[in-house]
Amino acid sequence: MRFILKNPIIMRLSLLMLFSLFITAGLFAQTSELSVQKIMQDPKSWVGTSPSDPFWAEDGQILYFKWNPEAHPGDSLYKVNAKGGEPVKVSLEEELALPSGSGDYNNDKSLKVFSRYGDIFLYNIKTSEMQQLTQTLGTESSPSFTGDEKYITYEYEDNLYRISLMNGAIEQLTDFQEKKSSGTDKKSEQDDWLEKDNVNLIKVLQERKSRAEQEEAYQQYKKVKRPKTYYLNGQSVGSIELSPNQDYITFTLFKRANNKSTIVPDYLHESGYTEDIRARSKVGSDISDMTVGIYHLESDSIYFLQTNELEGIDEQPAYLKEYNLEENKSSREVITNSPVWSDDGRYLVANVRSKDNKDRWICLVNPVTAELEVLDRQRDEAWIGGPGIGWTFGGSVLGFMPDNKSIYFQSEETGYSHLYTIDLGNKRKKALTKGNYEVYDPRISADKKFWYFEANPEHPGIRNVYYMPINGGKLTAITTQKGKSEAIFSPDDSKIALLHSTSNQPTELFIKDNPLKAETVEERQITQSTTEAFDKYPWREAEVITFKARDGEKVHSRIYKPEAAKSNGAAVVFVHGAGYLQNAHHWWSSYFREYMFHNLLTDLGYTVLDIDYRGSAGYGRDWRTAIYRHMGGKDLTDQVDGAKYLVEEHGIDAERIGMYGGSYGGFITLMAMFTTPDVFAAGAALRSVTDWAHYNHGYTSNILNVPVADSIAYRKSSPIYYAEGLQGALLICHGMVDDNVHFQDVVRLAQRLIELGKENWEMAVYPVERHGFVEPSSWTDEYRRILKLFEDNLRD
Repeated sequence: MRFILKNPIIMRLSLLMLFSLFITAGLFAQTSELSVQKIMQDPKSWVGTSPSDPFWAEDGQILYFKWNPEAHPGDSLYKVNAKGGEPVKVSLEEELALPSGSGDYNNDKSLKVFSRYGDIFLYNIKTSEMQQLTQTLGTESSPSFTGDEKYITYEYEDNLYRISLMNGAIEQLTDFQEKKSSGTDKKSEQDDWLEKDNVNLIKVLQERKSRAEQEEAYQQYKKVKRPKTYYLNGQSVGSIELSPNQDYITFTLFKRANNKSTIVPDYLHESGYTEDIRARSKVGSDISDMTVGIYHLESDSIYFLQTNELEGIDEQPAYLKEYNLEENKSSREVITNSPVWSDDGRYLVANVRSKDNKDRWICLVNPVTAELEVLDRQRDEAWIGGPGIGWTFGGSVLGFMPDNKSIYFQSEETGYSHLYTIDLGNKRKKALTKGNYEVYDPRISADKKFWYFEANPEHPGIRNVYYMPINGGKLTAITTQKGKSEAIFSPDDSKIALLHSTSNQPTELFIKDNPLKAETVEERQITQSTTEAFDKYPWREAEVITFKARDGEKVHSRIYKPEAAKSNGAAVVFVHGAGYLQNAHHWWSSYFREYMFHNLLTDLGYTVLDIDYRGSAGYGRDWRTAIYRHMGGKDLTDQVDGAKYLVEEHGIDAERIGMYGGSYGGFITLMAMFTTPDVFAAGAALRSVTDWAHYNHGYTSNILNVPVADSIAYRKSSPIYYAEGLQGALLICHGMVDDNVHFQDVVRLAQRLIELGKENWEMAVYPVERHGFVEPSSWTDEYRRILKLFEDNLRD
């Protein structure tokens, strides 16, 4: 119905009243010092650049680190005295003269060997003298001292060499070659018969052949002994290592699976043509192989680890029962990581995983026979993972204790990732740490008496540095701040470089005395990295709270609350990406742009909830694997229960709740908008997975197995199958050259929405962006759209 006002006086009064309403609304509308354009500008000039990659000089008197206080295009190397003072930029000449941060030390740590620019250098720590051992046009790498410290081994063109520190003589220890000769000159069976018949018939030919064979045998006798030749035939060799006793060489062979690659078109390539980017294969593709070989130098023989008798190698995953396939008892394929020698060369251990990632075996290797003895088997019907346990091709903590008779490793046996040892004599396993917390990045102290590691026993969202006696015992905190601290110890462990941040302050660099080495502990802040403009705004320290999920579990979350008088009654739920990642914590978030956006939303009256849903890191095995075979299950109901919590505890209007997130967060947003449309009125799905059958293998197969074997899991977990449920307003944003979650994902979803006749959605595409946006203009455009989505659909 439309009313038409013809009386001029009434019209003027009406216009005046309308103008007054706009003025009144303007007085009550919330404003902010922040804007999308401000918070999405280049962070180097707006936020500042935090220090990174600190490392100590070999004498522990100088700390080096990367930093960029001038907002240059790239970071520079800085240094500071261990006693404190102002950081100084390192000149290029000085930087080039420094020994590499990585390398290998001799036993008393007086010498260090490292590679730089493809050559090998030996650095005398006491005299600061540098000696170049090789100078070639090739690339020498991975140098290390031999057990007797008389030689240095290194890799060159896929082979291992040994150089004498006494006379500089170089010896090639292995002979890995790509392939045998083509064999085009090989005689046919007919020609071979003719030759033999002719030689047998003619006497002079017999005499000549005999003399030739005798000459060849003599020449072979005179030759220097050469290493055994091994033909790679398309495999890649790596991790070539001489045993401490110099009697064995271990190596890995990697064979890349012949999978069909995907193509990502780059429509704005600088050439002016549309260029195709070759990208990953899709989940379910064959997995590449990695095996471990042993070369016994004395017998000149090469053989490979025997994995076919591993305990439980034929134990099939439980999910196959749903498909009546559990009776298949064939041995599963495995991947073996680089083995580890004890310092005395007595023991060799290896980490073996099943390709389905449901088993991890830590094995003692018999180098004579290549047979394996299982020391510890970790089995998970979901997938093996967690801090220090890592993914398929590495990342697992495994090493020898100082006594060379025990090994250490991490396991989720109790439900949290903890540190264990096994005595190789009596095979007894011992837990060095225990409790409802996680251990991160353990390392043994320089004097071999203590462990150093990060852990979160105080709170899942607070991570500090601890030390503990080498054989276990009481944890003692080295840092006690609220937030997160990462430690880099000086060579003698007397000083500690700390990277520390809080939820509203980016990472800064500190130097601290090690309480194990000093009577009085002093801590000095080295850097101040944030800009004056950034510091002017009172950034919120988000409250970390818990709410109860429908199954009784406590869900940790960050909450941003406006003052009661400024609340607009609406809320936004943010969903972090990566799945296995933690964001409801007390340190500076890797989602710093989103953190600033949440401050802006709170200024405008919104309440923001940032949930560490099921599948997130920091809360142990059961939390990590709760999404097994159903992404969009408990991870989504945690979001729905969070929305309910906002309504019941914070007075939020149940009809004015929105959601947004990127990558995994975009996936959850789509699942929420499609399967719980009565809960979320609006959603912004950024760089979202829409169909897990089109994502990569390494991530997806752990959680959902593979599509051809577990189609039920993929159907339950993929938003594209639920698109008909869309009711609220949906914004889709995606980079067109995303080589992680391909643009194809949202193209397929868009067609599905078109065919369903859905009208309340829009899609914004970004022609130059990959998965992680880099251009401020793209960030700005994306978040302007997100803000508009919420302002248009959530405001009363």
